[in-house]
Amino acid sequence: MRKIKIGNIEENVVERADYPAEKIKSILKDETVAILGYGVQGRGQSLNLKDNGVNVIIGLRQGGRGWDLALQDGWVPGKTLFSMEESAQKGTVIQYLLSDAGQKEYWPTLKPLLTKGKALYFSHGFSIVFKEQTGVVPPPDIDVVLVAPKGSGTTVRRLFLEGRGINSSFAVHQDATGRANDRCLALGVAIGSGYLFETTFQKEVVSDLTGERGVLMGAIYGLWLAQYEVLREHGHSPSEAFNETVEEATQSLYPLIAENGMDWMYANCSATAQRGALDWYKRFRDCSKPVFEQLYQNVANGNETKRVLEANSRKDYREQLEKELKEIAASEMWEAGAVVRSLRPERASKSKG
Repeated sequence: MRKIKIGNIEENVVERADYPAEKIKSILKDETVAILGYGVQGRGQSLNLKDNGVNVIIGLRQGGRGWDLALQDGWVPGKTLFSMEESAQKGTVIQYLLSDAGQKEYWPTLKPLLTKGKALYFSHGFSIVFKEQTGVVPPPDIDVVLVAPKGSGTTVRRLFLEGRGINSSFAVHQDATGRANDRCLALGVAIGSGYLFETTFQKEVVSDLTGERGVLMGAIYGLWLAQYEVLREHGHSPSEAFNETVEEATQSLYPLIAENGMDWMYANCSATAQRGALDWYKRFRDCSKPVFEQLYQNVANGNETKRVLEANSRKDYREQLEKELKEIAASEMWEAGAVVRSLRPERASKSKG
């Protein structure tokens, strides 16, 4: 572990090199990692762990979509694929990767299976921090840790296969065995993290829920949609509006930010673009900051988690979700997006070949 300094703030960071393969095997050699849930995080993390030589088993409800997907990925019933109860009994580390609503629902069944010395692993602080809503209070004689990749499980797997690593947060909530920190960090590197940044369950969940609703997903789509609609209302074609709103951002400018930062992206754009961005960004900050403050408070006080649990617990939730997603897919903006993406050079060359 090393310290990084940003301004006057010091943070603890763990690099992948701090936990090489032999060290991971030494720490986890006697562990059976039972992963409950096979959504995007469960799938990506379990496959990476298996490829890193960790003893992994999967716990799922037989006959569901996750079970069928696990079979396709090579998990074997009775050997590496079990019911959730049997998997939890066999596991010494339980990676609790069900949905947040699923964690609340399954907790009364799981809790008695968390015997002394086991470790309970989360990739989100939701259930622990908002225990008044979820009822998730671990027994005191187990380790409770968190590794939260800063990206979807699909990205966790993709970067691992490319030989790279994703940034993750890590936290130890409860150390009953004296081994919680090593367990946490060994697992964090084994699931595909390149760097692990220290946090707490509380800070992780509040920042994560704010980010998802904000610039990562909710706010960015709202801004894109607003600009697209203004351009279309003033007579610009769908493809032009999409190119100027989404395609140039994701294919040209955002990668420049990822390479070296916002200032470097500005420096590599035209003088006209620089001047416009510098003149307008503060106006966007000033009008949106009150919305972000409102969002943050709604996350911190539990209103957002309450809404999530209530919505996800409805029997018709899956149907309603699919309906909402279809409305986005069927909108003109994303119809334009599908056409523009199909014309990207790499796709055009593949279709010719």
